[in-house]
Amino acid sequence: MTPSPSFTALVGAAATALRERAEEVNRLNVFPVPDGDTGTNMSLTMDAVVAELGQMSPTASVPEICQAVTHGSLMGARGNSGVILSQILRGLCEVISAESADGSELLAAALERATAVAFQAVRKPVEGTMLTVLRDSAEAARAAANAGASLDSALDAILAASVESVRRTPELLPVLKENGVVDAGGFGLSILAEGLLAAWRGTEFDISVMAPATVPVFDIQPVDDWDDEEYLYCTEFLLLGDALDRPSVEEYVASQGGSELVVGEGGLLKIHVHTDDPGAVLSYMTSLGEVAEVHINNMRQQTEARTEGLRSEPGAAPDTPPKPIGFVAVGAGDGVREILASLGVDMVVNGGQTMNPSTAELLAAAEDVHAESVIILPNNKNIQMAAQQVIPIASMPVAVVPTTSVPEAFAAMLAADVHSDLESVARAMTQAAAEVRTGEVTTAVKDSKGKVGPISKGQVIGIADHEIEVVGEDVADVSRKLADIIIGDGETLTLLGGSDVSDADLEQLAADIAAAHPEIEVEHHRGGQPLYPVIMSVE
Repeated sequence: MTPSPSFTALVGAAATALRERAEEVNRLNVFPVPDGDTGTNMSLTMDAVVAELGQMSPTASVPEICQAVTHGSLMGARGNSGVILSQILRGLCEVISAESADGSELLAAALERATAVAFQAVRKPVEGTMLTVLRDSAEAARAAANAGASLDSALDAILAASVESVRRTPELLPVLKENGVVDAGGFGLSILAEGLLAAWRGTEFDISVMAPATVPVFDIQPVDDWDDEEYLYCTEFLLLGDALDRPSVEEYVASQGGSELVVGEGGLLKIHVHTDDPGAVLSYMTSLGEVAEVHINNMRQQTEARTEGLRSEPGAAPDTPPKPIGFVAVGAGDGVREILASLGVDMVVNGGQTMNPSTAELLAAAEDVHAESVIILPNNKNIQMAAQQVIPIASMPVAVVPTTSVPEAFAAMLAADVHSDLESVARAMTQAAAEVRTGEVTTAVKDSKGKVGPISKGQVIGIADHEIEVVGEDVADVSRKLADIIIGDGETLTLLGGSDVSDADLEQLAADIAAAHPEIEVEHHRGGQPLYPVIMSVE
């Protein structure tokens, strides 16, 4: 088997097909724990694969291409559905890269391996989900191969089986039948299959052939189904370390919540869990290695947003005149998002330190803002470049205000005059952000050295404008010392309490700083940001 010159195009076509129908897939989410938007999560996972393949040499071998697909999907996997999709792709690639068969036999073997890997990743598989659709597709592929079918015939059989399996999901999972929908993840898999098959044959993608005769078109109704006894936060991240013990990691994650997934091997694991204490999970994981690409979503808010969206009248948004300027900001923590929204930010992309959103995520957020032009506030030096990449590819004029922290974004939004032109507004916001001094308190993830001397892993560190200025053992003590450094001739100090800081401790810290600096006004807010128990700013 030799690498097909159209391989990247085939994957890209499947990814495009899913992206175009992502919102339709999203609307099928009916579970009490929505775990984000299935269509969006699967689409972002495929986009990560496309991006990885885009960096490959045209002469790359099949194993190299498969390695790129496996790595890209693992690194870019989002949500439960995205992680499962990454394991499906991993299983497919394990067989394809071995080149042990061809034609319909290769397809059958690859889908069988994908099914095994995907089921292994899920501790409690549920029938009537994307796993069922995958298994049914694999069985159809095996039957076609055993009958000596051609590759084209096998592909037809697989697509037909996946569509039929999606149609049957309400009979296997009562919650689907009660709400009159098919499984979102399974439907997403069928869209991927149809998109790839259309590209293989050089025809136009038209998933409408799957409805209404085969997949019923349902009148989706809003469902206020959040149960306060469910875990609140959908938490996912990468864990990097030397020879990570996956079984022990799985055991720990299972003890912290539900819907847990731990995939990967060696020094890289992708972890997904629903928990009430993401800070505790992340703190434990930093004792094993380094965490990256952290995403924490409040599932109660997701449910409310989904319900509100379903209640909205179809087509209402396009009839509303677009805003002159819309705003997209990056932030983590419920409090941070609420403050940004109260200041006029239209879309908040989850991210920050160790969880840098991609250009694709920022672009998607900008495109979702109903505005003639958009300003992006990256709020982190490591996100600025990704934000800049949105400018030439967005469908509307975009400007980037190069904020490096959330407090800078607060000041920038207060300076935004949406009645001016885009360039003038961005300039004024940039100037306002530059006048903010930011301090951050966090925990050292490894031994290091700085201007303050040796730093040991686990110590509390205080960072002023991106330079480590204080090292200690206590969050409150380090925070007070950091405030002494950054206050200068400022007039107002604002404290944002992280997810690991109680309201009482935050209030006490604010009182201590106010007592030590009576010349400055001290404000405090619940930020809820992970990893950083205290973020402070001075203006």
